[in-house]
Amino acid sequence: MNVAILSPEISLGAAAAVILLAEAFSAGNLSRVAILALATLGIAVSAAFLIPAQLAGVPTSSFSGAFIQNGFTIYFKLLMLMATFLVLLGSGRFLAQAEGRRAELVALVLLTTAALMLLVSSTELITLYISLEMASLSTAFLAAWMKHQERSAEAGLKFFLLNALSSAVLLYGIALLYGITGQTQLNGIARELVGGATPALLLALALLLAGFGFKVSAVPFHMWTPDVYEGAPTPITAYLSVASKAAGFAVIVRVLQTALPGVQTEWVGLIAILAAVTMTVGNIVAMVQTNIKRMLAYSTIAQAGYILVGVAAGTGQGLGAVLFYLAAYTATNLGAFIAIVEIADRTGSERTSDFAGLHARAPWLAFALAISLLSLAGLPPLAGFFAKIYVFWAAIQTGLGWLVLLGVLNSAISLFYYAQVIHHMYMVPAPSPAPGRSLPTLVAGLTVAIAGVFALGIFSGFFMGLAETAARTLTQ
Repeated sequence: MNVAILSPEISLGAAAAVILLAEAFSAGNLSRVAILALATLGIAVSAAFLIPAQLAGVPTSSFSGAFIQNGFTIYFKLLMLMATFLVLLGSGRFLAQAEGRRAELVALVLLTTAALMLLVSSTELITLYISLEMASLSTAFLAAWMKHQERSAEAGLKFFLLNALSSAVLLYGIALLYGITGQTQLNGIARELVGGATPALLLALALLLAGFGFKVSAVPFHMWTPDVYEGAPTPITAYLSVASKAAGFAVIVRVLQTALPGVQTEWVGLIAILAAVTMTVGNIVAMVQTNIKRMLAYSTIAQAGYILVGVAAGTGQGLGAVLFYLAAYTATNLGAFIAIVEIADRTGSERTSDFAGLHARAPWLAFALAISLLSLAGLPPLAGFFAKIYVFWAAIQTGLGWLVLLGVLNSAISLFYYAQVIHHMYMVPAPSPAPGRSLPTLVAGLTVAIAGVFALGIFSGFFMGLAETAARTLTQ
């Protein structure tokens, strides 16, 4: 038993425990800076365990093959660690307001990240399901963190109830798959499925896609997303929109590529339909939103549709494009949400009309949000443009030209509502000055995110090469 394979997750758990103990021994007076420093140390130690493993390039497994460490898992774990770090940097003002509970909040975020990292490494259905539920329950608590506010309590309850329903559907799919193959190991399932698609197998596939579709906000399993994104504290919404989504897509591609390659023709068709419906519904409904968080919630749904285009390609090139897209999406969406955290705090509003004249009141925040929105829309030379180019090209190579055409049309639609926000920030006069100064940690987090948007665009070939290298290790 190679326990060392779980060193990154153990280090995050240890950091969470140290933060809680330090808070207890300081009689609840542990400063926000000290909490962030301890969390940063835990994230750095976790990453330090991953980088040498990546350089070695040798896949390792443990617990009878239930967990694996290879380039694919390391790519996603480093992505989630970076996302967690940036979210914490952007949460300084929120943590300052959460006096008395800030240690618990940061510890829970670290533990949720550890659960998501376990999920990414899982190669067996039972451990996969347990890791998924650990992360989901923690996420529900985070969404309901401001329990005395009606919106936050409602967000947590909705997420908890709908997640329970999706988990039941997913578990039924897992049980069917086990009944058909007698295996819970993903590789073992692939070896048993040699007779082609059967009605029972197709039902299991549909149930699995429904369960996983909830995790990544694919239509029609997206109902929870707008309400939870609007009701949850904005830093938590930022975390939900990137870390959990990255883990969800990691699980989808692992299960489909490792356990179900024998029915690829069937799941490619289903994923293509999901992609088409998801991107279209997300973009059309986003056009009529007046709350910036709800707008970005539907934008997130649309982005999931674009990512599913790469999954539907069903090739190594498509998988590499999915990994690159998730990196670009992480930097872009975090840039948008970190800016919104500060803007909403200054203006006291999340309505897009109240962002009027922001370029005169807070030039850096307006610039960062504009760049993030333009990247989400897919304009060059930003990361989002190349992310879409790669997933669309992979789909064209496999004969999904109709899906690519729909994706291009949806990208054009998305520019309308992204441009509306930019119009308010730069073309509408400011009603009044916005007082206050951004915390240094928030400025640092926002700067790193925006730098990532530019770097992933300008050096897209290099980062795409890294993504393709990680993708090739998926089935090792």
